[in-house]
Amino acid sequence: MKIDFQETTKDLAVRIDIHSKFGAKNIDTWMLDLVNLQPNDTILDVGCGSGKQCFSFYDRLNGKAAITGGDVSNDLLNEARAEDKRRNSGMTFMILDFNKEFPLERDTFDFISCCFAIYYAENVPFTINEMHRVTKKGGRLFTTGPMPQNKQLFYDILHEATGKQIPLMPGSSRFSTEFFSTIKSLYSKVDLHIFENPLTFESIDPYMDYTRASMSEDRKLWGSFFQGKDDFEKVMQAIAKVAQRRLDKEGKLVMTKVVGGILATK
Repeated sequence: MKIDFQETTKDLAVRIDIHSKFGAKNIDTWMLDLVNLQPNDTILDVGCGSGKQCFSFYDRLNGKAAITGGDVSNDLLNEARAEDKRRNSGMTFMILDFNKEFPLERDTFDFISCCFAIYYAENVPFTINEMHRVTKKGGRLFTTGPMPQNKQLFYDILHEATGKQIPLMPGSSRFSTEFFSTIKSLYSKVDLHIFENPLTFESIDPYMDYTRASMSEDRKLWGSFFQGKDDFEKVMQAIAKVAQRRLDKEGKLVMTKVVGGILATK
């Protein structure tokens, strides 16, 4: 299954900033507490982007780990390398496309992570098998993605404003079903953990910033919502009216992020 939609770095940065400013909980703290990394672990972060997760692992372990980040984007890897050089942290960042065979030896890593990226995989069994292959016996895989209940308010407002059917999301439509079942078939122990983070908006502007960041730059996922050149702004205006009406009635907008974390042991 080929996924055409791919979120841009700019979009993602806006949304992460909004999560930190308006959310009640910190997903990085939840994840680090849950996975309980050990000093001297060999770690691989798949779909590492500009290295955010790698640096959080490094900080949690005070640098006592061998950490590799892999991503398909050279631009993002160069950002990670620049930060790694600034920190003098000695991590490795490499080209890694999880739709192809990993250029890594079997049984190499104590811990593999893939956060908010794995659901873009074209061939689920292939990608999970590659992760399984390079995990040591007794090593662990941790991956995160949105659950079906994720940010329901966002979709409710969007549907009310446009009257259009919400397309299947690459994450929430696959993560807790297709990926969970495949991981369960390969790993000896698999648990699904849930993280809920309510984002509370008391004014319309940050909510609309989130909406724009979710729908603007890459419109492949939302193609059916925009017919002409000026249609995007018309849709944004319709969404803003519905959101403002709900805000006036309820005094705030509460959009809950619902994330699943699959923790598996080989």
